[in-house]
Amino acid sequence: MTAPDATVWAAVVLAGVGTYAFRASFLFLFEHLGTVPARVETALGMVPAAVLSALVMPAILAPEGTVVVAGNGRLVAGGAAALAAWYTENILATIVVGLAVLLGLGFL
Repeated sequence: MTAPDATVWAAVVLAGVGTYAFRASFLFLFEHLGTVPARVETALGMVPAAVLSALVMPAILAPEGTVVVAGNGRLVAGGAAALAAWYTENILATIVVGLAVLLGLGFL
């Protein structure tokens, strides 16, 4: 079952307007409050890591759409990258280690 083009475009426009309104509401809220509470600043500081995890973990755990643990090179490379991130706290080192492990496993 497919929806008419006008319905699809209306849904896209409504989603865009809703997203914009939701984000703008925070600007207006904090302008009204004057300052951002410390707890909110702490929570907002954790958002990038949470979003990145939400984007990366499905690609690592389920590369073909189902969870694969045995023989999953991406899982091994992700683990190595996580260890590199924890040990070095350097984004470039994390990327290089993860990529090197993934390519190395690809050659094996």
